[in-house]
Amino acid sequence: MNAYLNLFDFKQKVNYKNEILAGLTVAMTMMPESLSFAILAGFPPLTGLYAAFIMGIVTSIFGGRPGLISGGAGATVITLIALMQSHGLEYVFAAVALAGIFQILVGVFRFGKFIRLVPQPVMYGFVNGLAVVIFMSQLEHFKTVVNGETVWLSGTPLMIMAGLVALTIAIVLVLPKITKAVPPSLVAIIVVFAVVFVFNVDTKTVRDIASISGGFPPFHVPQIPFELATLQIIFPYALIMGGVGLTEGLLTLNLVDEITATRGNGNRECIAQGSANILNGFFFGMGGCPMIAQTLVNLSAGARARLSGIIASLTILAIILFASPLIELVPMAALTGVMIMVAIGTFEWVSFRIINKMPKQDIFVGMLVAAITIYLHNLALAVLIGVIISALVFAWESAKRIRAKKFTDANGVKHYKIYGPLFFGSVTAFNEKFDIQSDPKEVIIDFSESRVADMSGIEALNKITERYHKAGKKVLLKHLSPDCRQLLINAEDVIAVNIVDDPTYHVAR
Repeated sequence: MNAYLNLFDFKQKVNYKNEILAGLTVAMTMMPESLSFAILAGFPPLTGLYAAFIMGIVTSIFGGRPGLISGGAGATVITLIALMQSHGLEYVFAAVALAGIFQILVGVFRFGKFIRLVPQPVMYGFVNGLAVVIFMSQLEHFKTVVNGETVWLSGTPLMIMAGLVALTIAIVLVLPKITKAVPPSLVAIIVVFAVVFVFNVDTKTVRDIASISGGFPPFHVPQIPFELATLQIIFPYALIMGGVGLTEGLLTLNLVDEITATRGNGNRECIAQGSANILNGFFFGMGGCPMIAQTLVNLSAGARARLSGIIASLTILAIILFASPLIELVPMAALTGVMIMVAIGTFEWVSFRIINKMPKQDIFVGMLVAAITIYLHNLALAVLIGVIISALVFAWESAKRIRAKKFTDANGVKHYKIYGPLFFGSVTAFNEKFDIQSDPKEVIIDFSESRVADMSGIEALNKITERYHKAGKKVLLKHLSPDCRQLLINAEDVIAVNIVDDPTYHVAR
């Protein structure tokens, strides 16, 4: 509850100028992207802008951290294209609302913390892959439609487009060296707009993508049969969309944490995302999630509070209601240049400098995650595969660390002092440490420098004690936790209890 008492972060010092200008810049860059993805998926163009407004306003106020920007993101929209083609828009709205329920449940049950399991190589791959996707998507604006076919621009139109994009990039690069009073992205958009307007330059504008005029998002209950068959249709899409949205959102939240050296609240962000997507499902929005590109635009413009996100959302709504004719004249070259610079800024160039210092398996994981992100546009799948491979590599390396120090004391008792974790991956190596036939009548296995991690380790202990018993020899197990002693079948006969030295930990069952 305390998290919401400081709803607008009143204790945080806010630079209102930076927040307002950053919000305006974010709105300018978010609109064409939301429109593009809506059209790509076959949705009405306004569903993209409605999603940008709803996601932005809800998550900016109630989300897990200031500075994070949400909107109608391509990552989540891509998961719904097949549903749109097979069952239509009403089923899409229902799936978006159901995805929101899933996301709220993740936040309520505090599962957002599991994003901590994402290793750094996976983060590098995710960010680098996403940077490439952002950059490649901008190349689409260098194409046009001729006789129903999409072809690359050529001749004068290409030179105009390239020149305006270059002007935008130059302003974004040079202006911060002169002044940081205003966001360079916003200045670049205004300057390029003025050049095109004053000199009547013939180039692609926002109007060429779609009309953005409309009214307030209308309340709309999805027109679908409320029956089990409908749930079976939308459930997989909702689950995938919810997972993709949370994955991209929580990874973006972690990225903002690193940039701002602050700590966000992942579970609160999950609940805010879910609430926004439920509203999307009932207010004609295509759904969405945090957008890394717009978030980086926001941060690079100096925004650090919630106000910029609120300004961006309200700006989008105001444009839909009142200013669409003016915004439709904004050159796509200006927005393309801004997004290209965002892609360049998003890429983790440091990963190239440290690549020769990273383990080979980490390099492989990072490259694999980036490749999946680029070619499949499936961020959740990319991160999941990266985490699984990283976990398997960790298990393999941990399995190789188990070893045993062997010695025989003055009483003729053989001691095995075990080092390293005993778990499913190290069981085979553990069993190979013992020479049951050659060992004396009494053996002590000391776990003071080890830990039994799972039931595979417990089963290995049961089997080793049984093998010694069949050979007519006595074995004692020292320094096991109470949990281990309870799970061992023949515990009373083989365990030497030392209350002072025995550890306390739980075995994964």
